Order: sequence, then structure tokens, then C-alpha cells
Amino acid sequence: MALKTYSPTTPSRRNLVLIDRSGLWKGKPVKKLTEGLTKSGGRNNTGRVTARRQGGGHKRNYRIVDFKRRKFDVAATVQRIEYDPNRTAFIALIEYADGELSYILAPQRLAVGDKVISGAKADIKPGNAMPLGSIPVGTIVHNVEMKPSKGGQIARSAGTYVQIVGRDAGYALLRLGSGEVRMVRSECMATIGAVSNPDESNQKLGKAGRKRWMGKRPSVRGVAMNPIDHPHGGGEGRTSGGRHPVTPWGKPTKGAKTRRNKKTDGLIVRRRHKKR
Repeated sequence: MALKTYSPTTPSRRNLVLIDRSGLWKGKPVKKLTEGLTKSGGRNNTGRVTARRQGGGHKRNYRIVDFKRRKFDVAATVQRIEYDPNRTAFIALIEYADGELSYILAPQRLAVGDKVISGAKADIKPGNAMPLGSIPVGTIVHNVEMKPSKGGQIARSAGTYVQIVGRDAGYALLRLGSGEVRMVRSECMATIGAVSNPDESNQKLGKAGRKRWMGKRPSVRGVAMNPIDHPHGGGEGRTSGGRHPVTPWGKPTKGAKTRRNKKTDGLIVRRRHKKR
């Protein structure tokens, strides 16, 4: 998909750059593959804000996407490529030979009428899903499982992919987009190709209202707040905050490590911060 620019008829259209979605399905999604989606506004069950800067936005239906791809050795035909408001990537509606319909993440270069299949001996072509142990080293994949049968978790966002760089004792070595090299069990499923809509990161929304349509509220700086609201707040006139940057709760920010050490740390072969 290409990018669309607009004539500067208004200030908000001057810098507007959007994805050209003219090639996507223009109708509604398959009703039996959708669910209702309730907005939380960033609040938890007690009504308190636990995720700031969320709220409002256009009403959505959730599309049930098959991230597991475990219907083996049954060919499916791509019926259409659709927009999904719940993710940056496009989704593809596929119909299996037995008539079952399903949504999958649409990879790049997947077109209406193409055949896709899941299985250990599938062809290496976009949209086919295979165990990592059956995919040749060097192949670009997406929607990679971290545990067998759990469903794809790695590389699901628009334009993302992972490269298989080796194998070792029942594990596949994956190079992630961050540069990290990680081991994943060879039985885990992955889909061939990179995720669709790679130009998504080049969009410019042009105005604040378009961000609000997406359910995202303004991000207010701490130094613009009152002392009751933020450690950087208050002061006469404009101030620099007077201390090293912290969160509203006083924890250091801008570079402080937030990742917890997990049991799975042993599966990381090379950290993303190490020089390549």
C-alpha cells in the first residue's frame, strides 16, 4: 500500500500523510468472527486510572484473529484483505477447503485468491505456517510462538519480521527487530514473510483530533503540572523541574531499566544493547 498526501487546504491537511487503503475490502467484517469490545478508558475494576492517556475513540468490534494456525494440511484460499482497527497490520479472511472461515494476519505480498496452508511440509511462501524446525535458516518469518500451542506473540505489528539465524539442540535461533538473538523451541509455529502495511510508521496524522479518534488522550508534561500532580510540578514561571526526570510516582525515568529478570533470560543469546 502506498502513502497519500493532501493539498494544504487547511492547516491540518498540510502535513497529513495517510495509508492508501483503496485496495482493501470496503464492506463489514464477518459477523461470526467478531466480538463486542468494551472500552475501559484506562481504568481497572476499581475505577482507578491504571493506564494514563487512554479514553474515547471510535467504537470498534474485535476481529477474532487465528494466531495459532494449527489447522494442519488443509488448504485455504484468501477471500479478501481487510482493515482492522485493533492493530496496525491488515488481516486476511481465508476460507478452508472444508468451508471454515478464519482471519489471519496478512503478510506482505499476499493477494486475494492466493492459497495458504499450515503444516510441517508446506512451501516457503508468504502466509504459510510451519514449525520453526521445518523452516530453512535465513528465512523471514512473523507471528512466532514463544511456547508451543500458545499462539503467535513475536512480530505481529505492521511491517515487522524475525529472521531465523540458526539451530541448536531443539531450539531455533531468532534475530528480532531490536537486534536481540533469542532461542525458541523448534516445535513453535511461525508464518512465512513479513507483516503487511510496512508504511504504517510513515503516517502523519496532521491534527490532534485524529489521535483522539484512535482513543489516545494528550500527554501532559510534568513541569506543566501543579506540585500535587507531579514531582516536577509548580514553581514560579517556567522551570526545568529541578531534579533528574522522574515518573509521577517519583521513580527515575529516561533510561532506567524496567524489565524484570525472568527464568526465560537464559534463552536470550545476545542482548539487544550489545554492539553487533
